[in-house]
Amino acid sequence: MAEPAQEPELIIEQIEIGPMQNFTYLVGSRSTREVVIVDPAWDIDGLLNHIAERDYQLKGALVTHYHPDHCGGSMGGHSIEGVSELLEKQGLKIYVHNKEADGLRKVTGISENDMVRVSSGDTLSIGDVDVEFLHTPGHTPGSQCFRIKETLVSGDTLFINGCGRVDLPGSDTEDMYRSLRKLAALPDETLLLPGHNYGHVPNATMGETKQQNTYLKISDLDTWKMIMGG
Repeated sequence: MAEPAQEPELIIEQIEIGPMQNFTYLVGSRSTREVVIVDPAWDIDGLLNHIAERDYQLKGALVTHYHPDHCGGSMGGHSIEGVSELLEKQGLKIYVHNKEADGLRKVTGISENDMVRVSSGDTLSIGDVDVEFLHTPGHTPGSQCFRIKETLVSGDTLFINGCGRVDLPGSDTEDMYRSLRKLAALPDETLLLPGHNYGHVPNATMGETKQQNTYLKISDLDTWKMIMGG
């Protein structure tokens, strides 16, 4: 478990979990000890014990997209713990993009009442910390990132050295291109926290990422489609 360098009023913990090198995140306010958990999966009891040991108050869960390694469900014949098991233990809401909510219900079995549907530009206050929801489709129709001050939690939209797959059901090559261009416009000092530990480092600034990530260097759609297909 690692805690990236951050602004002093923030809680941001990066937790590698599961056999697919997923990252789960805790995001919140140091002054109130309130946090939300991003993409809870694989070991719900372990994550809740981690939260309790630090005397955090869990206020909700944010889901970047509906793939089971990020939110629980069945994958490759295996059952993965996730938001359903979390809800059995904690009375809270799951924040999901409106275009991803139906997929999340199907994959995890949670109900409409368990979810809060959000749109791009919406914000959630956790104590004195605001989280902004950014719709970044491409990997899935309702993929979203979370911006907290100068930090971006990017799910499977953007990795340190790559981006999310666009050859899966519901993915879209052109949407991914537009989402990456949106993220590339963020300030260079923004700290990038990806959904998997696929890079040579677990996190990096956007400036560093733009220098080394080939996918962010493609600046026209025709070249992108030639390389990625679609």
